[in-house]
Amino acid sequence: MKFDLRAEVAAARQALKEAYLKRPNPRALLTQHTQLVDRTVKALWGETGVAGDAALVATGGYGRGELFPCSDIDLLVLLGADPSPGEREALERLIGRFWDIGLEIGHSVRTVEGCIEAAAGDITIRTTLLESRFLVGSRPLFKRLTHELQRVADPVTFFKAKKLEQEQRHAKHQDSPYSLEPNLKEAPGGLRDLQVIQWIARASGMGRRWADLVAHKLIERDEARQLSRLERHLHDLRIRLHYLAGRREDRIVFDLQTALAAQLGHKDTPARRASEAMMQRYYQTAKGVTQLNAILMQNLEARLAPRPDTAPRSLNERFEVRSELLHIRRENTFARTPSAILECFLLMMQHPELRGMTARTLRALWRARFSINSSFRKDPVARLLFLHILQQPRGIVHEFRRMNQYGILGRYLPEFGRIVGQMQHDLFHVYTVDQHILMVMRNLRRFTMPEFAHEFPLCSELMNGFVRRWLLYVAALYHDIAKGRGGDHSELGARDVRGFAKRHGLAADDQELVEFLVERHLAMSHVAQKQDVYDPEVVQRFAGLVRTERRLVALYLFTVADVRGTSPKVWNAWKGKLLEDLFRATLRTLTGQPLARDAALAEKQGEAARLLRLYALSDSVKDKLWASVDTAYFLRHDAQEIAWHTRNLHYRVDADKPVVKARLAPFGEGLQVMVYTRDREALFARICGYFERAGFSIAEAKVHTTRNGYALDTFVIMGEGRDAHYQDRIAMIETDLAAELQSEASLGAPRGGRLSRRVRHFPISPRVDIRPDERGAYQVLSIVAADRPGLLYGVARILARNHINLQTARINTLGDRAEDVFLISGEALSDSKAVLQLEQDLLEELTLPEAAPAREAALRPA
Repeated sequence: MKFDLRAEVAAARQALKEAYLKRPNPRALLTQHTQLVDRTVKALWGETGVAGDAALVATGGYGRGELFPCSDIDLLVLLGADPSPGEREALERLIGRFWDIGLEIGHSVRTVEGCIEAAAGDITIRTTLLESRFLVGSRPLFKRLTHELQRVADPVTFFKAKKLEQEQRHAKHQDSPYSLEPNLKEAPGGLRDLQVIQWIARASGMGRRWADLVAHKLIERDEARQLSRLERHLHDLRIRLHYLAGRREDRIVFDLQTALAAQLGHKDTPARRASEAMMQRYYQTAKGVTQLNAILMQNLEARLAPRPDTAPRSLNERFEVRSELLHIRRENTFARTPSAILECFLLMMQHPELRGMTARTLRALWRARFSINSSFRKDPVARLLFLHILQQPRGIVHEFRRMNQYGILGRYLPEFGRIVGQMQHDLFHVYTVDQHILMVMRNLRRFTMPEFAHEFPLCSELMNGFVRRWLLYVAALYHDIAKGRGGDHSELGARDVRGFAKRHGLAADDQELVEFLVERHLAMSHVAQKQDVYDPEVVQRFAGLVRTERRLVALYLFTVADVRGTSPKVWNAWKGKLLEDLFRATLRTLTGQPLARDAALAEKQGEAARLLRLYALSDSVKDKLWASVDTAYFLRHDAQEIAWHTRNLHYRVDADKPVVKARLAPFGEGLQVMVYTRDREALFARICGYFERAGFSIAEAKVHTTRNGYALDTFVIMGEGRDAHYQDRIAMIETDLAAELQSEASLGAPRGGRLSRRVRHFPISPRVDIRPDERGAYQVLSIVAADRPGLLYGVARILARNHINLQTARINTLGDRAEDVFLISGEALSDSKAVLQLEQDLLEELTLPEAAPAREAALRPA
């Protein structure tokens, strides 16, 4: 009987496969496969003598009725009470029988109470149970489960958790659907992006079908039809992948791309392979999914967790701010003023308080893309706007990705449009051409950000001193833009960028620089990796190619960004050293002077030494302390601060007790406080807690860990009110904070305080992002929130509670807006569920107390 049933299931699955390949119908296949497994597990349930008061429940994708050919079959054995030894034995027989006949199951055995408890602590379990479907056994028990799940349901919390989970999942895939071997289930634009919408809608009682979302006015009817088409395409690809691989395979790997393309009817042409055509269609599908996911997530958030009502704030006659989103004031804005298409991206960059664009704006952008034509490209206003976008100090990566996502970038630069979704068949690129270009821009932008100076200190310092750095972004846009045309893509790209430079009125020197970078963007990498960079003749020839210091600096920065943008696995320390050694040797050949960065650091250190001599201190007093800090320390502190630290620490670098020094802030209101002590767990939280209890807010923090294991932290703190008597409080802070740092007492709760009127009336939605740094050694935690008393202490307490170690911190308070970046490490950060919980805890801490009534109101029945 066992083997007959196994053969029967295998034959039925084979029949489904053959029928599908002859006449593909994804929905029918998934339903028929689900029904086949339903019949089989019900039959086995009756054979094994499981207690009559138990129930067998389908969960996950199987519960949803979407069982792919090689997917796990998720089952819940629901019990009325904890099983007896006899019942355990019967359950083991049942699970064994499932495996015997070839069913790859993922199972759990729980009581109703166990399900509710597990769901409360794990968003994955909560989601799986959301799709529970009764199979066989005690129906009253199953009804009790569904009743209990509905009773404890919290749509707002569920939405926020799924949103965070999606952001975390996207970050693992570099926020891009354009990998050369994409995961069509998990990557941005994949099936999971559709499923998360369905889960949230179902948990909120808004239905299960796309048409239900139309009825709830979350999407338009044509968008629902588009979602169905996109979903069908992804279902078809996943089914075929499973059949081709003979196992669960959700990545469109190179090994299967050719066969998959042949199945779908694509053929090789002289211009491109069949697999490239197939992948380009996949990327178009993924782009459509990400666009609709963005619109739906935004509309769901507005419905479930609305922002406090605030009056729209006008930006100009075309745009306004609504609930921290950019909103077009009229539906026909882009038709009346086409250049406003580019203007909206510029506004996003100029207003950091904007979280995104409203659904109306996004829809209008997508529909207006075809109005970007030859006349639009010749419009001087449009050209000026595009240059302004390139020149903005922030937002370059986000907005160029957004422009690409909505088809704007490829319409404005048709040469860029031709490489969107284009594959690169080599041994090192892991992104399509357009995504590689955007990754290079991202890497260049990262060199400008102080919080990432520890990754590539030399590049950060060089970029900081590079005049008109936006020219590097222009070169990035064009360096690979001619791939796939035939001929030398570097020469063809140089011709294209020359045209761009002339159209946009770049100065002759700037035009020459971007042409050089595009045409020679591979030169430095080629010399460093294939020639002897320590051979004077090699260096001399390379110096003859670059000719000037400015071109050398630009090419070095560009090369590092380009190599790092091909694949996370391509860059390594050895390549970095070869490039840096070639750079230094060439600079000496061109100038005969020390490296500009070395000179800048030497100048800063020289000024600090001069200040020390004013206190009758010898030049040698600095040696021990300066040897214990890295380059990033000197980059982040000015000469005055370095001298102040050295003057107070040179004779106690190995101090057993904390050293705390305070002084009037040399550049304005407040106090500057230095803390030097052996690093310990929760140190940052303890310092923040002391300042909060003492009535100070932290306006700036520079946190460093020295090579010998000491924390060297500098804070700028502000007292309450105009008359804070800073001078009188210096001695108190130095004594009390030093004592606090030796305390073993537990961290107290935040004291809190009054919110400013501006924060109360114009709240800022908190944001939390955790992702690895470029070297993979640490994680970068970024937060944005409305500033308030105790904010930083609350964050620090959560980090301490999770045993998260702080390496560096950049605390930045802009009026009532806090934008803080922390470099962190800890065992918990290697566990995705722990990271998700940490993000949720931080978001809860950052959410203003006044937002609670709004959340509760969103849950009340109408």
